[in-house]
Amino acid sequence: MKKPANVLLTLVVSGVCLASIVTVATRMTSGASVSAGADAQSTFNSKCAKCHGRDGRGKTFRGKLTHARDLTDAGWQNDVTDERLFNSISNGRGKMPSFKKSLSESQIDELVGYVRRLRR
Repeated sequence: MKKPANVLLTLVVSGVCLASIVTVATRMTSGASVSAGADAQSTFNSKCAKCHGRDGRGKTFRGKLTHARDLTDAGWQNDVTDERLFNSISNGRGKMPSFKKSLSESQIDELVGYVRRLRR
């Protein structure tokens, strides 16, 4: 039979190990979201900024010609669902082209999140 001190030591060591694992997992997850955010910004800048502008306001020359949506508008952001954003990016909408062949579903999901962060 183990002595109470050994049992207590085992519990303390197990707790420290578990805390370390949780800390590492949290750091890895937050790093992944930062990376995903950077990837989404890069994707937005390469695919969307020509019309919507890097700031999302649609004030570019091309955006004015195509009547690109101001993605920063709080009223519009309140009214539109993530599903509609996903579908618009994927399938296109009006003069906006479809991106389902050039972007993965996860990239489109990241873009939806990025568009949400443009809100003013």
